[in-house]
Amino acid sequence: MHRLAVVVAAALVAAPSAAAAGIVDTAAQELRTDPVYVDPAARDTLSRSDELRVEDAIETADAGPVYVVVLPESAAREAGGDPTETLRAIAVKLHRRGTYAGVIGNHFRALSNVLPAGEAGKLATEAIDAHRSDGVAATLVDFVDRVADARSGGSGGGSSGNGSGSSNWWIALVAIGAAVAGGFAFVKRRRNQAQLAAVKKVARDDLTALAEDVQELEQRVEGNPKAKEAYDRALTAYEKASSRFDRAGSQQQLSAVAKSLDEGRYEMAVAEAELDGRTPPERRPPCFFDPRHGPSTRDVEWAPPGGASRLVPACEADAQRVERGEEPQSREVPVRGAMVPYWSAPSYGGYFGGFLPGLLIGSSLGGWGGESVAVGSGDRDSGDFAGGDFGGGDFGGGGGGDAGGGGDF
Repeated sequence: MHRLAVVVAAALVAAPSAAAAGIVDTAAQELRTDPVYVDPAARDTLSRSDELRVEDAIETADAGPVYVVVLPESAAREAGGDPTETLRAIAVKLHRRGTYAGVIGNHFRALSNVLPAGEAGKLATEAIDAHRSDGVAATLVDFVDRVADARSGGSGGGSSGNGSGSSNWWIALVAIGAAVAGGFAFVKRRRNQAQLAAVKKVARDDLTALAEDVQELEQRVEGNPKAKEAYDRALTAYEKASSRFDRAGSQQQLSAVAKSLDEGRYEMAVAEAELDGRTPPERRPPCFFDPRHGPSTRDVEWAPPGGASRLVPACEADAQRVERGEEPQSREVPVRGAMVPYWSAPSYGGYFGGFLPGLLIGSSLGGWGGESVAVGSGDRDSGDFAGGDFGGGDFGGGGGGDAGGGGDF
């Protein structure tokens, strides 16, 4: 019996997650770890398979940061009854640069602080006009593609002038420069490919470890409904991580794999607690020293070699090691032929930032590989959402869209 095959097959059993705060607050919180959030009350609007289709478009279209919410009509009431203000409120709460699209009830709205003013609204109107009869998923996918096209530009070309001897010199110089630049680009591309392969190997090891842990728990949860529910959620998280891993072509996309793995490990910890009769752990960041240790239990003051002391989340075992003056069990990764703690290797920052967003990795924590890099926080500046950058339309009903044009499905 193929261990991974068993896990993936069982992962088809999905369990919904519970929301705690208001719809707007919950949506903003969920977007921190997933580019598409569908409120449980709006699941009829966008199925799980269509949600994955939209996520896939975001990951592959090179549209930059794109955040999508699908919410019930009641979400508009939290912003004075206006779906336009609902999406604006979510964007401000998330506080990240990017393009935002929202389907709120039957209203489709969009805004952006990375596109020219008014551009997101125009693209949303075009998308809904093109797919008013095709439904929400087709409209959102088309919108993402239009955002990608807008970000890639389309500079016009045109040069003028007659050919001459002096212009031939310029042509020759440009050709030489292009050849040199092409050589540098080739070397950089090969280096980036090798680096991505190394990071993917680490991610693959994490996927395999979670699959083995989930499979070991399979028999134990039978007969314990709460443990079984947590186990099923872990299976769903594994399936999502595995699917994202298969599609990942960059560290940014591997960061999404890390987020799903973190979710799976947390649900495993919940299942274990239910089986042992303990209170399930609170939702905390994973252990800083090795995310595979599962959710942290508390913060502990720790200083890397030659670095300043700081508070980091730790599992109980590592927290006690630090307090006894011992070395915690840090996750090690290969760098230039040597195994080093991952937190001192900036080339792995994109992946591990999916576990611990905002984490500082690099020279300030251990001196490997040059500059330190902040992971998971490079898009936090929200910019200005005060302008009238909305557009779109309504799914069903009559009349045009509000705040920026649109149409009806």
